[in-house]
Amino acid sequence: MHATTILMVRKAGRVVIGGDGQVSLGQTIVKGNARKVRRLAKGQVIGGFAGATADAFTLFERLEAKLEQYPGQLMRACVELTKDWRTDRYLRRLEAMMLVADKEVSLLLSGAGDVLEPEGGIMAIGSGGNYALAAARALSDSDHDPETIVRRSLAIAAEICVYTNANVVIETLDER
Repeated sequence: MHATTILMVRKAGRVVIGGDGQVSLGQTIVKGNARKVRRLAKGQVIGGFAGATADAFTLFERLEAKLEQYPGQLMRACVELTKDWRTDRYLRRLEAMMLVADKEVSLLLSGAGDVLEPEGGIMAIGSGGNYALAAARALSDSDHDPETIVRRSLAIAAEICVYTNANVVIETLDER
């Protein structure tokens, strides 16, 4: 996926997901302040997306429905969503990836049927994802809190990736 950067860091009893705000159409920046990170399930889950915006909103709506069906069971809701994503003719065409987290679980979801937990509590998606991931891993052993790590890592990605800007949205959950 290109045209965004979404980063998730779980550290010291908190999980933080941050994303940039740039929306590109080919070589043109059409919007600089999009909100690609949001709260779901009455604020109990946070998520961010990379890919086609309409596709991501469809997936967020489907995930909300699964979370209502399986309250407090993020893993189960995500597995059920990815099953639908892989088998439903309409959903199979969606081009997006998602990072989602609650107080206990952090996951990457893809249309290939992936439901992956991050190694070391850090995961990133999008065109600038690898830059943000590398920066976050480098900063993870420091005394920085996870929000600072996400902000600094997204800033680094914005300096490198032309599809990522420095206008970020951050959402945080405490594990308590």
